[in-house]
Amino acid sequence: MRQAGRYLPEYRQVRAQAGGFLDLCFTPELATEVTLQPLRRFGMDAAILFSDILVVPFGLGMGVAFEEGEGPKLDRLDAPDALPRLDLERFKATLEPVYEAVARIADRLPAETALIGFAGAPWTVATYMIEGGSSRDFARTKSWAYGDPEGFGRLIGLLIDATVEHLSAQIRAGAEVVQLFDSWAGVLAETQFARWSIAPIRAIAEALRRQHPAIPIIAFPRGAGANYLAFAEQAGVDGLGLDTAVPLDWAARALQPTVVLQGNLDPQLAVIGGAPMLIEAERILQGWAKGPLIFNLGHGVVPETPPESIGALSQYLRDFRRG
Repeated sequence: MRQAGRYLPEYRQVRAQAGGFLDLCFTPELATEVTLQPLRRFGMDAAILFSDILVVPFGLGMGVAFEEGEGPKLDRLDAPDALPRLDLERFKATLEPVYEAVARIADRLPAETALIGFAGAPWTVATYMIEGGSSRDFARTKSWAYGDPEGFGRLIGLLIDATVEHLSAQIRAGAEVVQLFDSWAGVLAETQFARWSIAPIRAIAEALRRQHPAIPIIAFPRGAGANYLAFAEQAGVDGLGLDTAVPLDWAARALQPTVVLQGNLDPQLAVIGGAPMLIEAERILQGWAKGPLIFNLGHGVVPETPPESIGALSQYLRDFRRG
């Protein structure tokens, strides 16, 4: 979960060198460097590409900017007739630096270290496009999705096609696993969750399997709550990222027989570090020990996290695995 980010001092140095955040994402040598930084420090089992979910609307021609301390800002999408078009040639050309970074990273990783590519899920990306950034209530997006499902469905269809192309290009460049982040899935009501979170991700998974049948797919519908069960059964993915609120016993019984679990240490415990962090890490490992698990956080590493905490956690996990 966001292996580099603002918590590593060496990342901050590269970030200052790059200028803007999107400049960092679209400069292959710098994106490669910050992807590899955590591996040098901590010896992770996998690297996750340094990029952002909003490169997809950027590739579709939307204005995207990242303002320090305020998060992303987008040219707001106001109506179905304002939908951008998926011009594949332009889209691929715009995002080519991302795929070049994937290829560079793949060339530099040791054989035993996996490379994870990623994208935002259609619902979450759509919220940023319609709200013009992050939101507290997602009122504009829900009004469109609930009031004009046909028009909203055209936007979701566009994002499905763009996301399939984006992930396929990463796989062709060397990604060995791909992950879909549906960060705002938890704001959807039950029936809407099935329509706008599960169904688009299932469509992406099916399309990717036709092109790349051996590539595992992970999805993270953050905040899904009880809807995690339907997601595990219907989304057609191999791995399921769990947020920090998911009970371990329930996940072991209800989800782990169906999918590989990924998660779910609270990022604030990594800030605290020490015994509280390691006690909870052991509880997660023991709770899910009878099935497949990718140990991870329940959301991204926060900027205040001491790198020493991540180092101690990584060492603890290696020692646990060795028995």
